[in-house]
Amino acid sequence: MRAFITFDQLREISGKISDKRAFLNERAARKTYNTFLSHSSADNDMLPGVITILENHGAYVYTDDGDDRLPEKTTPETAKILKIAINDCRRFVLFVTPNSKDSRWIPWELGLGDSMKSASAVALFPSAEKWYETSWSEQEYLGLYQRIIWGNFKGKVENEWMVLDHHNNTAIPLRKWLEE
Repeated sequence: MRAFITFDQLREISGKISDKRAFLNERAARKTYNTFLSHSSADNDMLPGVITILENHGAYVYTDDGDDRLPEKTTPETAKILKIAINDCRRFVLFVTPNSKDSRWIPWELGLGDSMKSASAVALFPSAEKWYETSWSEQEYLGLYQRIIWGNFKGKVENEWMVLDHHNNTAIPLRKWLEE
């Protein structure tokens, strides 16, 4: 079975982190990243859960939340800093939910990630209310990208996080994808 992680599951993981602001600031202070995480600010409550899953599989996640280099108000300097961060990371992950369509930054960031990285270095991390609500993630340009999902490989009993290329119906373990 293949499934998207649900909002409730991500909130449960995020809820285990007592100080979310300190969690994000601690990661921003690290200054070493291999994975750029794009997301809608409307989904900030689930962000620590996404970061935790990625970090548990070997990622060093950059997210704009907690980056003290960013101006308080959005300016061209904001775009410049984000562009550099996307370029410097080996992987680009878009945490995509139905809220993503309302973001002004997501299409720009994804466009940069797509143009700076190989197709195999970009993945969606989709989430929805119900694990089986998947059709929206194939609409328009989102259908181009592989997805980070929970599932099991043929011949294996245990589920694990994987990166699914739904066009070829192939997948690799998330940890392996992040390390390549």
